[in-house]
Amino acid sequence: MKLSGVELRWVDMPLKSPFRTSFGTQTTRSLLLLRAVTSDGEGWGECVAMADPVYSSEYLEGCADVLRRFLVPALSGPVDGVSVAPRLARFRGHRMAKGALEMAVLDAELRARGVSFGRELGAVRSRVPCGVSVGIMNSIPELLDAVTGYVGEGYVRIKLKIEPGWDVEAVRSVRERFPDVLLQVDANTAYTLADARHLARLDPFDLLLIEQPLDEEDVLAHAALAKVVKTPICLDESITSARSAADAIKLGACQIVNIKPGRVGGYLEARRIHDVCAAHGIAVWCGGMLETGIGRAANVALAALPGCTLPGDTSASDRYYAMDITEPFVLDDGHLDVPTGPGLGVTPLPDALESVTVKTEWIPVTTAL
Repeated sequence: MKLSGVELRWVDMPLKSPFRTSFGTQTTRSLLLLRAVTSDGEGWGECVAMADPVYSSEYLEGCADVLRRFLVPALSGPVDGVSVAPRLARFRGHRMAKGALEMAVLDAELRARGVSFGRELGAVRSRVPCGVSVGIMNSIPELLDAVTGYVGEGYVRIKLKIEPGWDVEAVRSVRERFPDVLLQVDANTAYTLADARHLARLDPFDLLLIEQPLDEEDVLAHAALAKVVKTPICLDESITSARSAADAIKLGACQIVNIKPGRVGGYLEARRIHDVCAAHGIAVWCGGMLETGIGRAANVALAALPGCTLPGDTSASDRYYAMDITEPFVLDDGHLDVPTGPGLGVTPLPDALESVTVKTEWIPVTTAL
């Protein structure tokens, strides 16, 4: 098929409540959606970069710029989902922008072929267990109220965001209230190796894992930390490709990997990371970036792969948004169904999409660079 062009759509999704992590607080999730128009039909992609470069070096306007100037023009001529990454490889970095473009092209291709995202990736389950990520709160009682609500809704795993000053006591309080719940923590790089003994104080609470405690580039420090703490180390920001995953595993820097497709350049690279981890006996799970229903559909498909043995951050739509831009994903006994329709299996609802759209831009595909 041939790509005629890509529509960029900036959307602002108001969050139901503020979401605080070690790198800041969000009240609105600003996102960049891509609509790829091809000779065989349309496809949707979602760029998970944030408005500011605080989670990663990428940010929305930077993604829009590289898509406009380099990535979209590079896809002139025949193209399919598998060919996108090789065609874009000469442009360094910009994985979130590349992943969104690959997702849109792949969605268009799969819709035309009548194949679901899950089937294409290799999903083996029709529904996946769901965890929920709980942000840093103003007080322990507020945290306990939030966790109580999520447990009551049926989420099978709780993840607590932590940072220095909000860690041991928060975890202790939740564990005492919920002694049997699957519990893990996420530091988003907030600590250093000098905090190793302090992080070891989390060991008695029977956590599934501690996610990305140290700087994303300091893989060796994670290997050293793994020798001090008993809680399994899970890498998130440090894993940017199948190669980086293989290196981290070889160094003993992690026992678990969180795969975020946008962070690694797309769902096909995410599948390669899954395969590398499975070959080494490393458990994986699908992380989340407060996606709309478009990104959530693809994440649920990835979470249905055989190596995804831990509940992911594939929460229901109403965890973050009062109104999603697709038909909402609804929690059923702690699980979400994997869409079975062609491509992503979901499409934006026109009125809902328009209500959150800030602006749009059309990028035609004319000549190759």
